[in-house]
Amino acid sequence: MVQVWTLPSATSRHSWMLRHCVITINYTSSSSGSVKMSSSDSLPPLPEHRIILGCGGVSVDFLAAVASYPKPDDKIRSTSLKVQGGGNAGNALTCAARLGLRPRLIAKVADDSQGRSILEELESDGVDTSFLVVSKEGNSPFTYVIVDNQTKTRTCIHTPGDPPMVPNDLPQSSLLSALEGARIFYSDGRLPETALLIAQEAFRKDIPILIDAERTREGLDDLLNLASYAVCSAKFPQAWTEAPTIASALVSILLRLPKMKFVVVTLGEDGCLMLERSIEEVPASEERDVDSLFETLKQKRDDSTAIPTCIPSNFTKLSASGIGTVSGRLLVGTAEKIPPTELIDTTGAGDAFIGAVLFAICSEMPAEKMLPFAAQVAAAGCRALGARTSLPFLSDPRLAPFTLRITKTVSSAQP
Repeated sequence: MVQVWTLPSATSRHSWMLRHCVITINYTSSSSGSVKMSSSDSLPPLPEHRIILGCGGVSVDFLAAVASYPKPDDKIRSTSLKVQGGGNAGNALTCAARLGLRPRLIAKVADDSQGRSILEELESDGVDTSFLVVSKEGNSPFTYVIVDNQTKTRTCIHTPGDPPMVPNDLPQSSLLSALEGARIFYSDGRLPETALLIAQEAFRKDIPILIDAERTREGLDDLLNLASYAVCSAKFPQAWTEAPTIASALVSILLRLPKMKFVVVTLGEDGCLMLERSIEEVPASEERDVDSLFETLKQKRDDSTAIPTCIPSNFTKLSASGIGTVSGRLLVGTAEKIPPTELIDTTGAGDAFIGAVLFAICSEMPAEKMLPFAAQVAAAGCRALGARTSLPFLSDPRLAPFTLRITKTVSSAQP
């Protein structure tokens, strides 16, 4: 066995560098004289088109971990404290950059100490901030995050930036430059007027659009109508569709949004659920009740497996009572079973999941591979205080099961 390592490379402003690569080669001789060489490495080929564009929230997070959440009028002490960049879009694109993509970000900060800190941290992680708007006056966004060590939950108190970003902050020339060469456009649902302006131009240029549907927001419907993909929080699908169940809500979403290729709903420690639209029409005879199918897939989960897995259905007609029928398939993804001693902070877990989905789309990963990969990336981010502290690089050994190349076998005659 021969192992070849390259030394870690440091990241620099406006650029990203992969930390390391491992190549393992096994040689096996057989009595017939053939030599079998299996080669695999921990990094798949990076996507050919790696530029992505995001628009949304950035902030400074003031994270305080406490033994338990305080009661009204309590005075308590933190067990640990961290000041770090945050915001949905900022976190998701930081994750994407560490995985090897080249993200550009459109957002707005003020020319204050917090704004400068936001820019510096993003740049050091390889996020292109040249399209961010910097206001000479006002304040940059910031968030107080209280992490409860007892319940492993976090409470966020957000203060928006002022003045807010408006479409006039983004000249047409900057918009076109930001979209140049982009593989996908992503919006976290914030800055809706500016995001819609970008989404409309991206749609005209046939650039796919991914929307983070965390909760119902003003202007979100217009963005979803242009979207190719959506990643939703657990509460959003039913809140938006008024469907009785999550599975039937996903059917409703695909019926209401004909451009949507897939929708994923993240369910925390219960994993995720995905509905992928079928490209080809499915025979009417192959019809399944979506809620019944969801229950069947859940029963196939292997609870003894710690790493994330995916249980897909076949493509079929999925019906939801009182809603309608859509051709597609349902996929149930599991979450990593993180030992309690390793679970530190879930802040930004959903953003990390989206960052991994962006990488998966650029890499043309099949859905069966994308869901456990994204779940593993999100789980890695939960092992330290703050949304970005433990976000993995693509070279992280924990990602190897989802990024290993297919083993190749080569035979040669014995000399």
